[in-house]
Formats: sequence, C-alpha cells, structure tokens
Amino acid sequence: METFLDNDDTVRLNKRVAEERGCSRREAELYIEGGFVSVDGEIVEEVGARVTPEQQVSVAADATLLEITPVTIVLHKPAGAAQPLHLLNADSLTRTVPGKRFLKRHITGQEQMVPLDAKASGLVVFTQDFRVNRKLSEDTLEQEIIVEVSGQIIEGGLQQLNQINGKVSWQNETRLRFAMKNAKLGLIEKLCKEVGLKVLSMKRIRIGRISMASLPAGEWRYLQDYEKF
Repeated sequence: METFLDNDDTVRLNKRVAEERGCSRREAELYIEGGFVSVDGEIVEEVGARVTPEQQVSVAADATLLEITPVTIVLHKPAGAAQPLHLLNADSLTRTVPGKRFLKRHITGQEQMVPLDAKASGLVVFTQDFRVNRKLSEDTLEQEIIVEVSGQIIEGGLQQLNQINGKVSWQNETRLRFAMKNAKLGLIEKLCKEVGLKVLSMKRIRIGRISMASLPAGEWRYLQDYEKF
C-alpha cells in the first residue's frame, strides 16, 4: 500500500486521524497501534505512515484506547524448524481456535521459552509477558513428550529411565512417553542411548497445563486469558 509517500500532499496518518476523529495525536497513535485504522480498506499499524488527501482513512467502530497487553503464543513446531520464530505470521494463525485480532506488534519482542530440539516437533511457546516468562523460566513445569525409538532396550532399561525427575512409560512397542521436568536439550536422546535405544522422532504435546491438542503443524494460536501454565 502506498502510505509512505514523500511529497507535499501527504500528511502523517496520526495527524489525519486526530483531525477527522477530533482526538489528540497521542490518542490517534493508540488507535493506529491497536490495528483499528484502515487506509483504503487495509489496516495500517505504522504511526509514521503518510497518506494523501485522496486516500480513505477510517477508524473501526469498536476502536478502543485501552492499552495493548502483551501476548503469549502457542505454536505447533514442525520437525526440523531450528528457528520457529519465522513461522509466526498472519497466514499461519490457526482458524480452528478463536482469539485476538492479529497485530504485527504481537510478533515483535517475542521470546521463545522452554526450547525444543530442532529436529523435534510439537508445542513451542513464545511470550511478551514477563509473568509467563518468569513462570516458564523456573523449569518446574512438567513436559509431556512422545518419543519414537528403535533398537532393543537393555534389561532394566525402563527402570533406569524412570530415575529421572519424572515418569517414562511405553505407549506401544516403539513409542515412549516421557513426563518430566527440566527436559534440557539433548537429554532425552542421551537417556535413550544409555539404555540401547535410538531416537527416531520426538513430539512435545504438553507443557504444564497447556496441551497442543488439535493445533495443526506449522500453525499457532494466542494463549487465551483463562489459560494458565
């Protein structure tokens, strides 16, 4: 969209909104940052955008000046995605779960919590919220990870695996379920190797009380206000 034109006919978007809505420049900025302002039908979140007199500027009917709160994002990371932050965009926001309106600022300043091995798939959490950050940094939440393995487990191997801070059980002949705290990167692969097993794949399906549920691979959703880790 041509909203950053640089000529004598353009004005800053916040000035245009302030004039048309009869509000202060700062209030106009809050409307823009909140994703409530459209230029020629397209939402513009950049306060410094410039518009021409011919362009149509509108403010959504439900526009509010309430502070935009930090968001937490839950992503189903595909296996092999070493830098999953790039998967967070408007197109990959799942349509299967209702949530907040997508804003570009929801993606900026996101910090990945409770890292997951690059070759593993499953639940990954990003947050802008210092309270969620603090909670997930404590390494006290149980993680549930499904591990596909090959090989023959040594005698007493399952008991050895259960010496970790958690519980390990067979789901079937080739699949283990790890429910453990403080699952450092590479730890599960190391533990399996020590009992004669080779890890073929790993999928994290839960962190604390938050499960991945039916979230499709490569898609993400907002953590709902009522959800707690």
